[in-house]
Amino acid sequence: MGRIAREIGPLAVGKLAAPGLHFVGGVSGLALQITASGARSWVLRVRVAGKRRDMGLGAASSANGLAEARKKAQAARDKIREGIDPIEQARSARSQLKAQRASALTFKQCAEKYISSHKASWKNEKHAGQWSATLETYAYPVMGGLLVRNVDVAHMTRVLEPIWQEKTETASRLRGRIQAVLDWAAAHGYRPKGLNPAAWKGHLDRLLPRPSKVARVEHHTALPIAEVGSFMAELRKQEGIGARALEFAILTAARSGEVRGATWPEIDLQAKLWTIGPQRMKAGREHRVPLSDAAIKLLKGLPRVKGLDVVFAGPHGGMLSDMALTAVCRRMKVRAVPHGFRSTFRDWASERTNVLRDVAEMALAHAISSKVEAAYRRGDLFEKRRRLMQAWSDFCAKVEKEIVSRAKAVNARQAPVPRRTEAPRGRD
Repeated sequence: MGRIAREIGPLAVGKLAAPGLHFVGGVSGLALQITASGARSWVLRVRVAGKRRDMGLGAASSANGLAEARKKAQAARDKIREGIDPIEQARSARSQLKAQRASALTFKQCAEKYISSHKASWKNEKHAGQWSATLETYAYPVMGGLLVRNVDVAHMTRVLEPIWQEKTETASRLRGRIQAVLDWAAAHGYRPKGLNPAAWKGHLDRLLPRPSKVARVEHHTALPIAEVGSFMAELRKQEGIGARALEFAILTAARSGEVRGATWPEIDLQAKLWTIGPQRMKAGREHRVPLSDAAIKLLKGLPRVKGLDVVFAGPHGGMLSDMALTAVCRRMKVRAVPHGFRSTFRDWASERTNVLRDVAEMALAHAISSKVEAAYRRGDLFEKRRRLMQAWSDFCAKVEKEIVSRAKAVNARQAPVPRRTEAPRGRD
């Protein structure tokens, strides 16, 4: 039993000022605790399982006055009589509340944690930036501040429907990214496990049309095969590192990002070889590029800056921007984009050579779609690709006769007809 004290009223309690424990009666063991700093709180002294325990009942205030403290104290004593430890019960409740608060993350907080934990495995910072940008633009305005455990299919349709037909590719990627974030949140206990509201198969595919049915396919504009030689002749007259990077990209049939990120340690001039590490390749595998004579000549003619590894360095010493090669095409007013020259190369390989399809596909570093075939493929057909790339380089150096003839014909049709100056002949 707690100490039995004479019951005092609110006025007497208000006058208590000395530091210590002041028993106020009414309920056995109830006391007002005053600290040396003057802080006041309620304490209930009880015995539980034969041990004396002090149970805090909250700070003394107008909302938690003497009458309220006596109610809490009596409720605690009733639990003890029922065999319940009110102190352990309160501690368990606090622990549960703390756990709930710790798991109460918003969708945006989970997305940021997901990106932070995964970006090290992504190929470059640009990918992480794309993740953040799409979520910031389309998802956060609808559910960024929503607790992740409360995200449901209604929120998904509100995010996706406005852009599903106009920006199908972006919307499809966004859906996949949201699905990944929600899966991550479920795995960490921030939301219940079960059907992911962003899942496509058997779920959102019942609510939205298939991307392939509504997407507007936009192919990269490519230069006709017959115009490659004349274009390359004009390109070689262009000044600037961007023009040289575009020329190198065409000669190697490489992607713009692979060329812009090329470093001198990747290139072996003597072996005529450019080795691109898996971290820089779209398929995540090392890619060896055989370099033609023209590509080697181009590289040898580039300026070398001591201490700088980037082959095609920008104005400030870093990589060229992703618009540098496009700007060259625009400046030359050509009907093509840098990536389109890969399509031109593929068309040339199919239409102007007898090379096997696999050789051309490997030259473009395309992933093998069949998992079975990929499992058995060991080599990279390098020597065959070396001959192919030299043949492509030779083709790029020739201006086709029909193009020249056509240009002359056009010029002839557009030339003004000379006026006759001689006097007309008279009749005999």
